[in-house]
Amino acid sequence: MRRLDFSDHRRELDTNRYVYAVVSRRVGGLSIGINLNPDKACNFSCPYCQVDRRVPGGDRTIDLVVLEQELDDLLAMVADGTLWSHSPFDTTASEFRRVGDISFAGDGEPTAASEFADAISVVAQVRERHGLESVRLSLLTNATLFQRPMVKEGLERLHAVGGEVWAKLDAGTEAWFHRVDGTKIPFQKVLDNLSLAAQQYGVVVQSMFHTFDGVGPTDDEIESWAGRLADVLASSGTIHHVQVYSVARRPAESNIGALAIERLEFIADHARELGLDVAVYPGVDWT
Repeated sequence: MRRLDFSDHRRELDTNRYVYAVVSRRVGGLSIGINLNPDKACNFSCPYCQVDRRVPGGDRTIDLVVLEQELDDLLAMVADGTLWSHSPFDTTASEFRRVGDISFAGDGEPTAASEFADAISVVAQVRERHGLESVRLSLLTNATLFQRPMVKEGLERLHAVGGEVWAKLDAGTEAWFHRVDGTKIPFQKVLDNLSLAAQQYGVVVQSMFHTFDGVGPTDDEIESWAGRLADVLASSGTIHHVQVYSVARRPAESNIGALAIERLEFIADHARELGLDVAVYPGVDWT
């Protein structure tokens, strides 16, 4: 029998539209996902992304009543322990049989949804209803839209319920940023928003490193990446933790490969030299 593990990130759960659950290596257990982008729209087009955008997505509008019911049903199984007898979670290895977080993640940038702030409130209320306040709320974001008033409101609500901002920083230079994240958005906008969030709330930095046709980021690029982290710290921002990782699921583009663990540790050491707490998550080479 195939066990459910971090290489399997299928987001199908019964007939759910918004709520799914996957085993996450970075969470160290089950991550309950809230997909606010069922239309698969994203302002990044990362070549390492596993979302198949060739298949059309669904309706852009988020029905918060449906989202609440889906999460309520799943958290009821978490609270009474019956989740682990429900397929496919009954195949989860014993070391991953814990719910690590509820994360706003999915098929695009969560903060782009017009219902983002209200969704934060709904999820927090359902979590409290089941007595699961100890389960962390996490926002996985590319930090491109923090300047929008609606997004600022959502970030405030997230912070008020003890949630964490997990912000993407995959590069140190403009050129590498555009290549690895597939966007024309100015890199400085991401850096400014990252610093602002770090100053106001503190952030977890999530950094993906991989190869293109076997070639990864140069030493200069890595030094520049560490320099961007140093800039955040110098602006009185708080970085709670840094995640350095590589591809673990089949990426969108076939020339993307996992970066060697030795190289990931080399990158991580640059962040550790800044006094930061860093974890490394090796990838799986699909090439």
